Amino acid sequence: MRKSIRIILGVVLIILGLAALFTPFTPGSWLALIGLEYLGLRVLLQRKLMSLIPAKYRDKVRKLFKKKKK
Repeated sequence: MRKSIRIILGVVLIILGLAALFTPFTPGSWLALIGLEYLGLRVLLQRKLMSLIPAKYRDKVRKLFKKKKK
């Protein structure tokens, strides 16, 4: 996917997610998280989520976050 389309899609999803938090139409937090993922903020999300997960499960979750090589 072209970089400009990815950025536009990410920003739109974040805006829709934030707007959905104030309206009862959709689960807004998921839209905002998907938008952040499209913008490439995976590292920030990963660090935040890892701090919330108990230590014995962190290795399993870390494997889920690893990007697959193309």
